[in-house]
Amino acid sequence: MDTRSPIQAERRLQSIELARRQVLVEGRGWPAPMLTPQRAWIERSWRRCLAAGLDPARQVEFDSVSVSQLRDSAERHHGLLQAARPVLDGLAHAIARTRYFALLTDADGVVIDVAGPVDHADRQAHAIARVGVDLSEPHIGTSAIGAALREQHPVWLHRGEHFFADTAAYSCAGAPLFGADGRCVGMLDLTGVQTVERPELMHMAARAAQCIGNALVLAQPHALALRLNWPGQALGGEDDGLIALDAHGWIHAANPAARTMLPALALGDVAVHAEEVFAIDLGRLFDITRWSAASAAQPVDVALWSGLRVQAAAVDAASGTECVAAQAPGAALSLRAVEDALVRRAVDAAHGNVARAAKALGVSRATVYRKLGQRR
Repeated sequence: MDTRSPIQAERRLQSIELARRQVLVEGRGWPAPMLTPQRAWIERSWRRCLAAGLDPARQVEFDSVSVSQLRDSAERHHGLLQAARPVLDGLAHAIARTRYFALLTDADGVVIDVAGPVDHADRQAHAIARVGVDLSEPHIGTSAIGAALREQHPVWLHRGEHFFADTAAYSCAGAPLFGADGRCVGMLDLTGVQTVERPELMHMAARAAQCIGNALVLAQPHALALRLNWPGQALGGEDDGLIALDAHGWIHAANPAARTMLPALALGDVAVHAEEVFAIDLGRLFDITRWSAASAAQPVDVALWSGLRVQAAAVDAASGTECVAAQAPGAALSLRAVEDALVRRAVDAAHGNVARAAKALGVSRATVYRKLGQRR
């Protein structure tokens, strides 16, 4: 059933119509009582559409990309499709009785997967619920798809808040998807046709998008994956920071939460070593987080160079939960011995040149100096 009374639902549609008239017909600003930071993006999108010469009364053509483009897209987004499929299946179950369905698009707004109950006998549902259809803002105007990709945050859009009158039958929630390198790789959309407004679907879409993003991080080859959160917060949820490290300690994958918690990771193109973030020796970081997970102990309290502290726990790449098959403490100590031997060999091969040895090992010079200091 609808969460709004019939009177509230009608007033909502009337307020949307007022905004359309003021902005799209009269060229004035958005009605002041309705202008909130959460909804200001709609006016921005409308104005972009007007600036592009689009007519809100024009009939919308839902064009598909070519077969060759579709084939290339499937290959390029294989990892995203794999990571998203379990989440899409869960969404399909959650929205089965709401007359909404789920769309997954690439970063250009082209649909790459569909899930949930789609009534293909309905022309308006069939028009958008097809792999390969282009739902970007330049093609269909203001929508949750284009908005999520452009604004880079979750959105909710109802009926006439779409730019074209031709798309006023849709109500949709959208959330951007971020890859392991921090870039937007697509978006997740939940759409209903001629159905009741369900703004709570924005939260559902946002959480599902987080889950897909975390799966993309864990899908990267890594030696250690860590869940991170601030002290006092419970680890194990989709809101955790998530990072993946290689055997040399370089952080090569992180979710948006981790990039917010650790500002050094904000620039996805810049390689960051764990010892530049955590105020702890790399071997020790591997040891204590793995030991904590293997022994079912509490998450480890780890200091950052910023002076703050975080909770950290090793996670299992297969399940995304706390690792239950990590190395035992004894094995972790042997790992440190192996690392020390590798450092010694690299320094010897570089004739004592620490910078050259660090480059050969793929670690920071600080790591090499610390390892050398441990042997003295």
